Amino acid sequence: MWVNPEEVLMASALWMTERANPYFILQKRKGHGDGGGGLAGLLVGTLDVVLDSSARVAPYRILYQTPDSLVYWTIAHGSSRKEITENWEWLEQNLLQTLSIFENENDITTFVKGKIQGIIAEYNKSHDIREDDDTDKFKEAIAKFHKLFVMPEEEKLVNYYSCSYWKGKVPRQGWLYLSINHLCFYSYLLGKEAKLVIRWADVTQLEKNATLLLPDMVRVSTRCSEHVFSVFLNINETFKLMEQLANIAMRQLLDNKGFEQDRSLPKLKKKSPKKVSALKRDLDARAKSERYRALFRLPKDEKLDGHTDCTLWTPFNKMHILGQMFVSTNYICFTSKEETACSLIIPLREVTIVEKADSCNVLPSPLSISTKNKMTFLFANLKDRDFLVQRISDFLQQTTSKIYFEREITGSLSSSDDEVSSQQGSVLSCSPQRSALSSEGDSDRQFNLNDSRVPTATQALMTMYRRRSPEEFNPKLAKEFLKEQAWKNHFTEYGQGVCMYRTEKTKELVLQGIPENMRGELWLLFSGAINEMATHPGYYEDLVEKSMGKYNLATEEIERDLHRSLPEHPAFQNEMGIAALRRVLTAYAFRNPNIGYCQAMNIVTSVLLLYAKEEEAFWLLVALCERMLPDYYNTRVVGALVDQGVFEELAHVYVPQLYDCMQALSVISTISLSWFLTLFLSVMPFESAVVVVDCFFYEGIKVIFQLALSVLDANIHQLLSCKDDGEAMTILGRYLDSVTNKDSTLPPIPHLHSLLTDNGEPHPEVDIFKLVRSSYEKFGSIRADVIEQMRFKQRLRVIQAIEDTTKRNVVRTIVTETPFSIDELEELYTLFKAEHLTSCYWGSTSNPMSRHDPSLPYLEQYRMDLEQFKVLFALLFPWACGTHTDDLALRVFRLLDHNADALINFREFICGLSVMCHGDLTEKLKFLYKIHVLPELHHEQEEPDSACEAMQYFFEDITPETSSGTSCLNVQHSVFCVVKKMQTPDYRMYLRLWNQETKAKLENMKDLPKLNQSQFIELCKTLYNMFSEDPSEQELYHATATVTSLLLEMGEVGKLFCSPAHKTDEEDEDERIAVPSRSKQERHQLEDSSPKDTATSCAMLLSDDDTSVSSYSVLSAGSHELQCEDIAEDTVLIRSGAAAAGHHGRRGGLPHSVSIDKDWAITFEQFLASVLTEQALVQYFEKPVEIAARITNAKNVRKVGHQHMSLSDYEISLSG
Repeated sequence: MWVNPEEVLMASALWMTERANPYFILQKRKGHGDGGGGLAGLLVGTLDVVLDSSARVAPYRILYQTPDSLVYWTIAHGSSRKEITENWEWLEQNLLQTLSIFENENDITTFVKGKIQGIIAEYNKSHDIREDDDTDKFKEAIAKFHKLFVMPEEEKLVNYYSCSYWKGKVPRQGWLYLSINHLCFYSYLLGKEAKLVIRWADVTQLEKNATLLLPDMVRVSTRCSEHVFSVFLNINETFKLMEQLANIAMRQLLDNKGFEQDRSLPKLKKKSPKKVSALKRDLDARAKSERYRALFRLPKDEKLDGHTDCTLWTPFNKMHILGQMFVSTNYICFTSKEETACSLIIPLREVTIVEKADSCNVLPSPLSISTKNKMTFLFANLKDRDFLVQRISDFLQQTTSKIYFEREITGSLSSSDDEVSSQQGSVLSCSPQRSALSSEGDSDRQFNLNDSRVPTATQALMTMYRRRSPEEFNPKLAKEFLKEQAWKNHFTEYGQGVCMYRTEKTKELVLQGIPENMRGELWLLFSGAINEMATHPGYYEDLVEKSMGKYNLATEEIERDLHRSLPEHPAFQNEMGIAALRRVLTAYAFRNPNIGYCQAMNIVTSVLLLYAKEEEAFWLLVALCERMLPDYYNTRVVGALVDQGVFEELAHVYVPQLYDCMQALSVISTISLSWFLTLFLSVMPFESAVVVVDCFFYEGIKVIFQLALSVLDANIHQLLSCKDDGEAMTILGRYLDSVTNKDSTLPPIPHLHSLLTDNGEPHPEVDIFKLVRSSYEKFGSIRADVIEQMRFKQRLRVIQAIEDTTKRNVVRTIVTETPFSIDELEELYTLFKAEHLTSCYWGSTSNPMSRHDPSLPYLEQYRMDLEQFKVLFALLFPWACGTHTDDLALRVFRLLDHNADALINFREFICGLSVMCHGDLTEKLKFLYKIHVLPELHHEQEEPDSACEAMQYFFEDITPETSSGTSCLNVQHSVFCVVKKMQTPDYRMYLRLWNQETKAKLENMKDLPKLNQSQFIELCKTLYNMFSEDPSEQELYHATATVTSLLLEMGEVGKLFCSPAHKTDEEDEDERIAVPSRSKQERHQLEDSSPKDTATSCAMLLSDDDTSVSSYSVLSAGSHELQCEDIAEDTVLIRSGAAAAGHHGRRGGLPHSVSIDKDWAITFEQFLASVLTEQALVQYFEKPVEIAARITNAKNVRKVGHQHMSLSDYEISLSG
């Protein structure tokens, strides 16, 4: 490959010259190829790996040199001798004579460099190669990665690091390659090579440790091995990237979403590190955006553009606070260096003016931002103010265009100009301000769906069902009034709405309890739901309208749980509250089908509806499920299980004396799910639990952990004396029942939490506000970033445990149906799932989402399409051999795909494999016969009779058994029913099929459809290819030729006993009797004949000329190149040969159009009887197959040049 000329000072160092002329030198790297160069070669090879030399990829090169100069120029390098020789020959033919004309050496150098650069430019242009962001050094690393580990081009390398890998007590210095789907390591030291490949999806634990000998160490654990890496130059960067890639893999296991690279990143700057790839920058940007969104509770599609240090003028205390400004597509945010001093969120939709103020010594580089609610924010000490203003201006233009677009949409749906202006106001205002903070007239954001066909709650349910009279006044109401006044004063001083300054004072007010009639407004504000609601006007109404009248599994579960949602509250004792709850839950189930509906969502949503309007409650639920409690409410409550593990870790750190006792009683795992999933709403009195929800919306999940630890800490002595988990649950239940909110103005609501109680004295009352404050004082040091770190560790454990549980359940389900052992089934399941994951990595013909659905039964969760099946068929199935493998895999796949959805599950896969590996002779031959008797996909309409006959057999498990005279109409009807059910997934059909499969059913050989001539030809092809690598290959070919000739004559004889036009049952029965008798007679004749006569008769099967060779050599040598019609001509000649023996016919070939005899057919009994005549074939099909060796081979085999590969952590080779 030609390369841009690079200067080389020492041409002979570490290189050997192989060819030379006055201007060019062809060299080979020492230690490469045969001979290895002795000790010097070993040292060179080691240096190349340790120093990351490009010579590992390109061990050949061509140098340019002028006769009188000591400076050399690299102009080409190659990975093979063939590649570099082509470049050398081109130089000799095209440049040598031209260079001799030049007199000046400088001119020669200029000419050669220009020529080489021109060749490269022309090549790039002709092959449409575009410049990308990756540096040349990193491109070399990509080439090494793909070459060393035989990875396809689709596998993207993210970064690579120098480190040591510990094999036992011996470190191996080498390079760690981190790609999107794999962790790879390569080392070469003095002739000893070490390779390691681990799939991220197999990682069960990833941790950074420090020991006395290894201060910086990363341990990577899988189910079957543990790997230690050390001596990193930058261990923090490496470990963060490893965490991120493992997280992507876990996300893929959880919801089957693959990785898609973000192509919208800015260009690489000159000062950027040389080895950073575009993909690494993409992942870094994702990590920063994720932290940014979590910090400011922004929508999950918001991308951080950049951040810079600055100061913010805070008018409430007349100070300039040092902090960081963050700018993204739709928001400008600020947070102070002191975590709780001040934070600020400014949506660009609220911004009216951005201007550069005059600089002065006191206020350098100031920037002023004004908003629609008359607030002005002053930033200063900005390093690159002009660039920042330009970026904000660009984003503002995009925001404006979005608003204009929404105006047009709103205007087109409106009937008058007045309505248009009012609706536009709702889009442009600083969030739909509701509540008692403004006038009552502004508070109601009403909407109707299609002239009020779908009524919605226009206000919070609590305001409609508050059971106190206006005249009533007591100390509690006085305290509530003071709280409201405190919040109003806060809004006056710190601002109101989404652009409010959030300070320590805000947190103090939240901890004192949010007033009842401000709760919904402030929940919206602190959760960030206000932003999504403001930017999606009309979204909820549309969802409600679309989901009306739709029924699925989620809606059934919602209906079942509606009347269990706060049934003690009057708001949910009538149809209005129930209808609002139904609409919100159903709308969310349609918005997010991956979650749909999960128990506990009804309890949380009912509380949201009490304090927020219906649309606001919907957006609060969105914030809760998708951002604040990620993965909590999916089908396997993964998020809650992850946080349960985090809680156990925190308990071990903060209440160590209680931890061992709680673990022994298994109490933590029992209590934490109910506490976390419902945010204490199901275990505390209602008026106390809403205070917890107040704090949760402000501070996030850390509040729940703090409070849970406080509850354990408050009961530490009682819990230590517990004898069993029931006693511990009783203590905790009584304690939580006693938590009261003395400030609540609500009438007492009976608490229906069911728990284990005893007849002892009730627990003394515990004030909720004191409990919350105590949790902050004792456990307030818990940081959000520490929680995220713990969540990552637990997520690996939880998701891998779920995968293991799925595997065990699948194996347990089918272990009684197959002769494979449990260990073999588990290994096969691992390979089956790995092939599915590989197709997700590198593409497939079908959508991965259609093949993996965690909500389906265990057996259906992972399914495989044809392309994936072909890979495993070639590795595991004993009949796979040669070029015929893909065609045979297609036939087997069609037979195993019982429901014709072009996907097979693990049970179907094992069904086919067990027949081939453990079936008896008859079962194997029947399987072989059935895969060929299936109607061809493109011939189904041409041959309705045979197709109908085949369908009747293959769908007999679904339809009742019929007599032999049943018409095709019934079969077609049954097939139509199956197809119809396939179009709309009916789980009852799967259960019926499953039930039918589990019943033992005797299969009658006579029910199998007959094999026509074209199908017989394909069967012959399969047999000949099947034996191509068998030790008894020649003997099997002879046997196959004999069986083939016998069956061909049987088919001809069968035609004499019936007319093609019509055939009665009696005649059909006569044929069944006559043909076997004839075959028996012919068998005796063949047995008596000499081998020479047998070979001669075999030769006549395929050709009638004198130059013909034996049938097995003709069909075995390149049988895959023969078309169906080619072999069909040969079969006609057989018929002609038979005519010479006394049958009707004429010699000579027939045209292709009439070469297939439509009336020729054989039965399975004839096929079986013929095979039984040949001992070689009987021994071949009776021979058991060792699946263990094939599984081991499949773990290690890599299919080079194929888009699919089977890679796992099993693939570790350490030579020497």
